[in-house]
Amino acid sequence: IVRLVESGGGLVQAGGSLKLSCVASGFRFREYDMSWLRQAPGKGLEWVSGISANDDKTSYADSVKGRFTISRDNATNTLYLQLTSLKTEDTAMYYCSQPVGSVSSTIGARGRGTQVTVSS
Repeated sequence: IVRLVESGGGLVQAGGSLKLSCVASGFRFREYDMSWLRQAPGKGLEWVSGISANDDKTSYADSVKGRFTISRDNATNTLYLQLTSLKTEDTAMYYCSQPVGSVSSTIGARGRGTQVTVSS
């Protein structure tokens, strides 16, 4: 059974930073592309960033490009998302995902999420 457990969220002031982590189990992590999604209050699920299985390709939504960095450690089955220069509009529940099909898909297994709240 695929299990994804996110952590690292919290309350931070605008301009601040956070690093999210996601520990994966139940599948061969190193063989799968992975991604981060987010859902802001009252809005739909949004793709944030993706990374290829062998860590050689990363991609970002325009809204976070240059501010967020995705990475992975296949030795520890861990996915990361470094968030910097945070804005109030980054406030959302952040989910780690094993996407189905394209790395930018919002369909696929995901964890319970970790809340990021950015105050002005």
